[in-house]
Amino acid sequence: MPDARFFEHTGPVSLTELLRASGVEAEARDILIDKAAPLVSADERSVSFFSDRRYLADLQATRAGAVFLPPAFADKVPAGAVAIVTREPQAAWSRAAERLHPPKLLGAQDGRVHPGARLEEGVTLAPGVVIGDGAQIGAGTTVGANTVIGPGVAVGRSCRIGANVSIGFALIGDRVKISSGVVIGEPGFGVAGSSTGAVDVPQLGRVIIQDGVTIGSNSCVDRGAYDDTVIGENAKLDNMVQIAHGVRIGRSCAIAAHVGVSGSSVVGDGVMFGGQVGVADHLNIGAGARIAGGAGLMRDVPAGETWAGFPAKPIREWLRESAWLAKQAQARTGTKSDD
Repeated sequence: MPDARFFEHTGPVSLTELLRASGVEAEARDILIDKAAPLVSADERSVSFFSDRRYLADLQATRAGAVFLPPAFADKVPAGAVAIVTREPQAAWSRAAERLHPPKLLGAQDGRVHPGARLEEGVTLAPGVVIGDGAQIGAGTTVGANTVIGPGVAVGRSCRIGANVSIGFALIGDRVKISSGVVIGEPGFGVAGSSTGAVDVPQLGRVIIQDGVTIGSNSCVDRGAYDDTVIGENAKLDNMVQIAHGVRIGRSCAIAAHVGVSGSSVVGDGVMFGGQVGVADHLNIGAGARIAGGAGLMRDVPAGETWAGFPAKPIREWLRESAWLAKQAQARTGTKSDD
């Protein structure tokens, strides 16, 4: 179930009503649905979806009460689950999830600090700070001018938050430093195709930032699609870093400017990224790995290895290939490289 500090829960809702909300015209046994969930974590009061044959085993094992899925897989739904046949299962599920779990928004409030917020002793707020209902801020934390801390957000003790920061859907530990212009907890980039155009997939997870993390100016950390986005203890992020939904960054990682880590990738403890590294989605980068600046990671990196290039590969392999290419170019032009 999405965190009630950040999302409304409008269930239980009849499946008939959800079908109307999702835009699907189908006959189905009417049951009550409490939540939207992935196949692997759904229960009999959940609605889920299936759209990729790679996850057929998850479909066959799911405990979901109802599943949106394409016609070709209608007979693969477990006994007891309601199969909702549609050619746009993810888009239909997205509309149903929005109906079940709308996000809590800041909205209008009297005063800049909501009376339902809780601030410990020694919190310092610069002019223009806005704090939402149910937010908590720990002792000794300072918050810069015009920063917005959304409903339900928890910020630990002795944190330093700069000016013009936006924080929502997040739980933040102690001694965290967040520089000016950072955005934490906005929706991750999830899009489903439909006959009426692209549909935003609801992002129902959170951001977890552990103790001692530093986040540089104008960086973005998106909340998870369902699972949390996590920045591990003592990780250091430079300016203008993008951490996508569901990413897990290990402890004591060092990430230089302009790095982008795509959704659901897992970065082990002590990993170092040079500037402008791009990481594809659903990758695993092992503990202690080092990625040279400008590299493009398209596959998993074993622990402790150093990779470079685009597409990235072990650095010795990349150096050999670069040297060979240089020799071939010299041979064609009849020139020699400078020693």
